[in-house]
Amino acid sequence: MSALSLAVRDSNTMLRRNLLHARRYPSLTLNLLLTPVMLLLLFVYIFGDVMSAGIGGGADRSEYIAYLVPGIVLMTIGSTTIGTAVSVSTDMSEGIIARFRTMAIHRSSVLIGHVVGSVLQAVASVVLVGAVAVAIGFRSTDATVLEWLAAFGLLVLFATALTWIAVGMGLISPNAEAASNNALPLIFLPLISSTFVPVDAMPGWFQPIAEYQPFTPAIETLRGLLLGTEIGHNGWLAVVWCVGLAVLGYVWSKSVFNRDPK
Repeated sequence: MSALSLAVRDSNTMLRRNLLHARRYPSLTLNLLLTPVMLLLLFVYIFGDVMSAGIGGGADRSEYIAYLVPGIVLMTIGSTTIGTAVSVSTDMSEGIIARFRTMAIHRSSVLIGHVVGSVLQAVASVVLVGAVAVAIGFRSTDATVLEWLAAFGLLVLFATALTWIAVGMGLISPNAEAASNNALPLIFLPLISSTFVPVDAMPGWFQPIAEYQPFTPAIETLRGLLLGTEIGHNGWLAVVWCVGLAVLGYVWSKSVFNRDPK
């Protein structure tokens, strides 16, 4: 059997292990998933009438739902990857990684199993949040099949990038609690992006921070694909952020994992 076949086989084994853990301990995923769902319902039904004024043009609640959902979807991905950081840190601190190091398995398969499992959970979480959004009135009637496929590809790429960063955070954390705290920026960044109001409605000194952080370009690209708004430079900027974060997270995670004595 070739080295590639062994790597694929071992990664598949680790993927099954992580999915089984997620099925046996669903509370962490559910807790992380409830945050974007509650924010979606809160900003639609409690603050919707007020916040809709921030997007201009006399928008009503239904228009604000359309504006809000792409940002909440990407926030869902950020929330889900926090569970990855916690899971990786737990593996490192409980000694199972030390056991894996003594076995004849591909070293990177442990990390790949976490990443692929997290991406699958993120996609499933997005589907659930999307179903809630549709139930409360979100519609994307103008998007073509190609635009839907592009939107799905962007979500998978974004989830992969954030997951590799979360894996690195989990590896450097001494315990699960620290991993959860270290990964909080993955929830905090969407709050200072264009998720809730346009960048133009923010204070002038803060606009560059909100506009060029990773979430805003991805959100605006998703809005353009699903709602037909102008994408502009956000498309390539979102791809650059995703690829850059994925490469950074992969190199960082592999470096820490290979030298970590735990």
